[in-house]
Amino acid sequence: MQITVLGCRAGVPAQGQPSSGYLVDTGDSRILLDCGPGIATSLSAVMDPADLDAVVISHTHIDHVYDLLPLGKALLAPVALSGFPGVESLFGPGPHEMPRVPLYLPAGSGPLLERWSALLSTTTLPLLDRVFDGAFEVHEYEPDDITAVGVSTLEFVELRHAKPNCGVRICAPSGSLAYTGDTGPTEALVRLAADIDLFVSEATLAVSDPGAHGHLCAADAARAAAAARAGQLLLTHFPTTDEDWLKARLTEAAAEFAGPIHLARPSAVFQVGEPVVAALR
Repeated sequence: MQITVLGCRAGVPAQGQPSSGYLVDTGDSRILLDCGPGIATSLSAVMDPADLDAVVISHTHIDHVYDLLPLGKALLAPVALSGFPGVESLFGPGPHEMPRVPLYLPAGSGPLLERWSALLSTTTLPLLDRVFDGAFEVHEYEPDDITAVGVSTLEFVELRHAKPNCGVRICAPSGSLAYTGDTGPTEALVRLAADIDLFVSEATLAVSDPGAHGHLCAADAARAAAAARAGQLLLTHFPTTDEDWLKARLTEAAAEFAGPIHLARPSAVFQVGEPVVAALR
């Protein structure tokens, strides 16, 4: 198993970095975790989006979900444009079929999808407006749900954030990882990361936010990783690219967790369930 960081910026894209998005390759499946602004472009640089086996959205804040719309339109483009002269040279010979990539979102997301897809219509190519019933096979998950993608199991664990947010555990024969999305400090983090090979945790702030919004600092993430007996820790969802700020977070995490600790960077690839070649610590 491996994970590729497509984007790791907290909030809107900045300093050339996309927002949240991570591509997990389990060996038999490719799963996109979150799809914030800039992720559709980053994903297209490493694979054909039509080859995705699933997209998982942790919660519907803009920096984790915004690029679902361009991703869906990209999936539909070969079908929607199939009647245009010269398109075969762009997409290959037809006929092209509707992709229907499984999309997992928090329960209650349906009305949001309907409003969203109607905002920017393409009247002359109406198929491009069928993003969420044409490009995706939509599944709304509840906390504690478990589903299968290929040989992998995905388990959704409710965390604490301003909007409903579930972390996800992905377990496959090739390895296991857990991803937080966004969360404030909560005991559920230990359940999410229990005995996992790689814990991918947000570390947005220099000090934790225990209030209504909810975000972790690096020390929070490291304490959860230690309590959960995780193998490695990947810190992500940063508000800056400043190296001094990032190194300070790494030092704080290392005081709490003895295992390998990594800092997320766009295009970085991390192996899961295998020996670490070079830990960033």
